[in-house]
Amino acid sequence: MGKVTGFLEIDRRDRRYAPASDRIRHYKEFVIPLSEEATKDQAARCMNCGIPYCHTGCPVNNQIPDWNDLVFHSDWEEASRNLHSTNNFPEFTGRVCPAPCEGSCTLNLNDQPVTIKTIECAIVDRAWVNGWLPPEIATKKTGKKIAVVGSGPAGLACAQQLARVGHEVHVFEKNGKPGGLLRYGIPDFKMEKHIIDRRVDQMQAEGVEFHVNVNVGIDIGAATLVNDYDAVVLAGGAEKPRDLPVPGRDLSGVHFAMEFLPQQNRRVSREPVQSNEPILAAAKHVIVIGGGDTGSDCIGTSIRQGALSVTQLEIMPIPPEKENKLLTWPNWPLKLRTSSSQEEGAKREFSVLTKAIHGEDGVVKKIVCVHVDEKLKEIPGSEFDIRADLVLLAMGFVSPVQEGMLAALGVSLDPRGNVAADQTSYKTSLDKVFACGDMRRGQSLVVWAIREGRQAAQSVDMFLMGASVLPR
Repeated sequence: MGKVTGFLEIDRRDRRYAPASDRIRHYKEFVIPLSEEATKDQAARCMNCGIPYCHTGCPVNNQIPDWNDLVFHSDWEEASRNLHSTNNFPEFTGRVCPAPCEGSCTLNLNDQPVTIKTIECAIVDRAWVNGWLPPEIATKKTGKKIAVVGSGPAGLACAQQLARVGHEVHVFEKNGKPGGLLRYGIPDFKMEKHIIDRRVDQMQAEGVEFHVNVNVGIDIGAATLVNDYDAVVLAGGAEKPRDLPVPGRDLSGVHFAMEFLPQQNRRVSREPVQSNEPILAAAKHVIVIGGGDTGSDCIGTSIRQGALSVTQLEIMPIPPEKENKLLTWPNWPLKLRTSSSQEEGAKREFSVLTKAIHGEDGVVKKIVCVHVDEKLKEIPGSEFDIRADLVLLAMGFVSPVQEGMLAALGVSLDPRGNVAADQTSYKTSLDKVFACGDMRRGQSLVVWAIREGRQAAQSVDMFLMGASVLPR
């Protein structure tokens, strides 16, 4: 590394947030980047570990020490080439990834990991500004046609890799614009959608053809794709939400998170809301059931819409504030984390089970809860009510939607209801049909989806050509 004592001399410094009182007034990104010199200083903290666990902490195996060194020496363009050699979309992960690489950083033993995610985002944002990311158009065409179903991060990564080696790639998306949950799930204040648009433009210039407003299995037969294309990649995500089977679930005002969040994203982008029932938190007491990232997104969106109060309920006990490094490092630890949305004014309750939802005239008015112990058993006498005008269910996703395309194909499923395919070939039970991303592995991170899309592309290329220059 260029500065071998950097980690001893320079303190960790990360990006800051705009004040909550300002950022809740709009839906724009509010992370304040570091200056060029500050970013170089942070890159200098990378300590040239004998075994860089950040490589394995990162699902796409980014060569983190290498591009940290390049940033320290101001070779930003080469840093961008290195970064893009393992990650098609670092501007996505640099904004929404929880950064397991930082959890694996050796300096995290002292709670001062290198600001890897911040440096990654700085590299790719600079690359876009300086025009270092032109379309990579294949010099020769293979004559092979591939259909990719779903345009989330897995489908996009798979499609781009395949197009760059000369295949004719068609991406089918049921919504009006490409991006999947990147566009319709993640709020704009975490990632503005022009970030997706410029990648889509790049991919179109590389030859990828996008077919939007096409729901495979409904608007076009799944068997048609199998018959008309040399390979089909299923990358439709895990969209079946976990429900809450309690009395009152059918009351007006109780919605899945993924009924609520896409509406606001469509409002911001001036798309039709696609619902006769607008879901809005303005002037309401909002309850978010579920303590993960989707729940946090519901919180931030509700606050920006003008909710009177937001309460987040989590059935699991409150995690420890600090992990035991000797037991957890370099793995991702379970510990208490507070998101930017939670900082904006949400009340958080742990070890809470929802027993029932009560309403008047068919509209939700309150929920009945009870505290549970560490074994999730109800604690006698601990029942309580919470006022609720809007209840958002953000308890995760259980599997892909099996009706429609998957049922029509008759593809085999694993015991969890995901499309069965191994992590080496990504082949399903059907000839020339592959699966990757959340549709194969279940609900996961954007960075895992990118990894699976890239690896599936290599497998498809091998299947069609007998050999592949694409990386795994």
